Amino acid sequence: MQNAEAQDDIDEAGWASDGPAEGSASITVAIRLRAPLADLPGLGPALAKLVGKACGGDRVVDLLLHLPDRYIQRVPVARPSEAPGDIEVILPAVVESLRDARSGAGRPYVEIRAEAGGEPLVARLMNTKLAWVQRATPPGATRWFAGPVRPEGERWSMLSPLVSATEPPSIEPVWPLTATLSNTRMRRSVEAALARLPPLPEWHDASLMRQEGWPGFAEALRALQAPDSLPGDAPRHRLAYDELLAGQVAIALVRGAARQKPGRSLTGDGRLRALALTAFGHTPTPAQTHALAEIDADLATPHRMLRLLQGDVGSGKTLVALMAMLRAVEAGAQAALMAPTELLARQHLRTLEPLCAAAGVPIALLAGTVKGSARKRVLAGLADGSLPLVVGTHALFQDAVEFSDLALAVVDEQHRFGVAQRLMLAEKGAAADLLVMTATPIPRTLLLTQWGEMAVSRLAGKPAGRQPITTTLHGLSRLDSVVEAVGRKLAEGARVYWVCPHVAESEVLDLAAAETRALTLRERFGDAVGLAHGQMPSDQREQALSDFRAGVTQLLVATTVIEVGVDVPEASVMVIEHADRFGLAQLHQLRGRVGRGAARSFCMLLFEEGLSETARERLGILRDTEDGFVIADADFRLRGAGDALGTRQSGLPGFRLADPATQERLVHMAHQDAALLLNRDPGLDATPRGKAIPALLTLFDRDAAIGTLRAG
Repeated sequence: MQNAEAQDDIDEAGWASDGPAEGSASITVAIRLRAPLADLPGLGPALAKLVGKACGGDRVVDLLLHLPDRYIQRVPVARPSEAPGDIEVILPAVVESLRDARSGAGRPYVEIRAEAGGEPLVARLMNTKLAWVQRATPPGATRWFAGPVRPEGERWSMLSPLVSATEPPSIEPVWPLTATLSNTRMRRSVEAALARLPPLPEWHDASLMRQEGWPGFAEALRALQAPDSLPGDAPRHRLAYDELLAGQVAIALVRGAARQKPGRSLTGDGRLRALALTAFGHTPTPAQTHALAEIDADLATPHRMLRLLQGDVGSGKTLVALMAMLRAVEAGAQAALMAPTELLARQHLRTLEPLCAAAGVPIALLAGTVKGSARKRVLAGLADGSLPLVVGTHALFQDAVEFSDLALAVVDEQHRFGVAQRLMLAEKGAAADLLVMTATPIPRTLLLTQWGEMAVSRLAGKPAGRQPITTTLHGLSRLDSVVEAVGRKLAEGARVYWVCPHVAESEVLDLAAAETRALTLRERFGDAVGLAHGQMPSDQREQALSDFRAGVTQLLVATTVIEVGVDVPEASVMVIEHADRFGLAQLHQLRGRVGRGAARSFCMLLFEEGLSETARERLGILRDTEDGFVIADADFRLRGAGDALGTRQSGLPGFRLADPATQERLVHMAHQDAALLLNRDPGLDATPRGKAIPALLTLFDRDAAIGTLRAG
């Protein structure tokens, strides 16, 4: 794909080197691939903007890593009669005439009549202009026509073929494009980028390359972007592994640096914990005891803790968090718990207040609605140390908030916060330990790729007193019988959640709306029906939740606002309408709102008839198990990384080339490979492979980890 003139341009611009780069030089070479797309020959500002939009970035490396999603295979033939069925062909023909025409449906097109190997050929180019085609394809010129050929009476026809002055490739990649950008212009842009691909050192172990049959990095790119034959799986797997390894090395470097950060040893006499546990009235489960032992070990070391506590719905992670926070107070310091919403923060406060009161430890709320003198009291207590524990929202890390001695920051539902927000809270204290937790079970593969910098504690099972939940599936055609069943439970004194996916009726989405459903249920059950959704003023929503909690209303129609932070032990029935529109993990979270009291509990999943086999499989998994970790792994395989957490989260780092959901083997290989690499060469400066890794990190935008390494 390179001619001598192009090579001269490369050498003159200093893009290529005499041989493979090594060490810091390899980073320099890789950084050159971050040059703007407009620097490539043939790409002016307008085309560079279009190409950048298609490939999701405005740099040369973004274009190189923008892989085709399919390939067109063409067969060269001399005349139309030799064309094999519907397979695309490459056919040389002499242009005889051109004219404007219209289809039977009135669509304009340009008709080209030509002679190909002595046989008549007519080509119809849709949605183009005659003047432009005449300039590019004048009568008398020989042009190559590429596409399927069909017999049409005594002649042959081609619909919207590729017409070229030069013979097109027999294998043509087809890239994801954007409006007004043709595949031909994308191909030329990719060829220009490949011409500037410099020699790079090999960052993979030679034995792994032989074992997997992988080509080199540049060879893999050329095999996929400009193939001479249909590429197999090896080039794509090689590049996917590059991306995964870059992520795993970066995570390992960050985690190693975090482990070495100076911290403080937090120890206590257990007195406050004992008082809180007595008030709690239950013995911690074995899983809670084990997780707390892991956290205590981290707190006792002189290094900063960075640990993820993941607990299934109702596994009791809040109690573990409180025990960790009381350890900080026993050590004479402060602790803070940050939740993503005020609803969840207030729920935590309601849970913790009686236990803290029994231990004689003050605790308060800091959120956007805490204003005036109440806010001043909280801020003063945090600043002078008289308030050892605080629960709040993102308001906790605002500049006005100062702690006397913050030793432990706990972040709940941490995937809803950006990394910067999470770290800002930890930075409120000198060498503060950080415990992040989620009630969403995280698939094992996702733990490695998204949370690999953290040590992990997992809470399995449920605390004593939690009831099993019977889950059933119901087509929406049986809605009346579901309402009847709900009526029978209400008559028995039960409390019922009814969850809808939207707030108001939409002409676009024919889904049940919370407001509409509440109206229809009120016609049947009257004032026993309440309503709560995220678009209500917060005071009205809080009142609706409070009424349901107090039994003023028995049936609460809601959106996913109740997914976390709502604890009503008396609630024993959960109805989820259009359950097929939710992620499995989110359905599992919603189901976890019931089964918290003594009554037998039920979850009824309503779905639209005519579901796909995959959708039925997903709901069947939820019906058959309450194990959130089994559900999370299944959701990850069926839906992918973002949806495995219930909804797609903008803060989750995505993958350009790799798909962890389908390439679990490569994820685990990369995890082990990164650990082995850094064990042998922790400074990435003692071995040829270690010196090559910074180039890999740079190509995949993980080079911030290099700064972490250099900073010690």
